[in-house]
Amino acid sequence: MRALRTAASGMAAQQLNVEVISNNIANMNTVGFKRQRAEFQDLLYQNIERMGAQSSTQGNVVPTGIQVGAGVKAGSVYRITEQGSPTRTDNRYDVAIDGRGYFQIVMPSGETAYTRAGNFSVNADGTLVTDDGYEVQPAITIPQDAVDVTISRAGQVQVTTDGETEPQIVGQLELATFFNEAGLEAIGDNLLLETAASGPANVGAPGEIGFGQVLQGYTEASNVDAVAEITALIVAQRAYEMNSKVITTADEMLQVTGQVKS
Repeated sequence: MRALRTAASGMAAQQLNVEVISNNIANMNTVGFKRQRAEFQDLLYQNIERMGAQSSTQGNVVPTGIQVGAGVKAGSVYRITEQGSPTRTDNRYDVAIDGRGYFQIVMPSGETAYTRAGNFSVNADGTLVTDDGYEVQPAITIPQDAVDVTISRAGQVQVTTDGETEPQIVGQLELATFFNEAGLEAIGDNLLLETAASGPANVGAPGEIGFGQVLQGYTEASNVDAVAEITALIVAQRAYEMNSKVITTADEMLQVTGQVKS
C-alpha cells in the first residue's frame, strides 16, 4: 500500500525537523549562533491519468488528470543569519559585530574560518585568540605592559601602556562578508568555512560600505526565539503523530483485506 511508504517519509521528515529544532534550542545561549530551519520538498508523482491527454477521438482534453504523490523529502536545512541582540559583558576583549560580517580565524591547519562569536581572549604572548586558542586575523598582539585596551567601532585596537599618556595603535580588526552567507559550512566551535555556495570572502574594515561595526565589551547573543522554537516543535510533533496514524490506518486496512474470504 502506497500510503505506508508515504507516511513513513513524512515521519522521517518530521524527525529531521525535530532534530534541527532541538539543535536550535540547545544553542540558545551559544554566542553568535544562527538558528536553522528545515525545508522540505514533495517527492515524484505517479501519473495515473495525465492532465492534457485526449479523452476521446473528438479531441476532448482531460482538464486535471490524476496524480498521486509519493511523500516528502528534506530539501535543505537553511541557516537564518538574522542578527542576535548584543549582550553587554564589560570584558575588554569581547567584541560584537553590529551589522554584516564575520571575524577571520586561523585554524591549526592554516585554513581560514569565520565566526560571529567575538568572545576573545589573549594568550601568553598577548595575541588575540578564540576560546580554543585560534588566532584572530589579522594578528593583533597586546603588549605585556598594557594597562588599557580600546577597540573603536571601526575595529582599530589601541592600548595605553604604563607610563604613557597617549594610546598606541597595535592592530586593526577586519571583517569578511559573503554574497550567500547561508552557504557557509558549519564545522562546530562557532566556526564556518567558505564553500563554492557561499562565494569568496570580501574583506574590509568595520564601518566600510557593506560591513558592520564592532562593539567592544559586548557579545552577540544567539538569534534563537524560544517561543517560536517551542511552537515549531509542537507542530512537528503533531505532524509526526498524524503520519503515524496514517500508518496505523493503512495497516488496519491491510488486515481487513487479508481477512476477506473467497
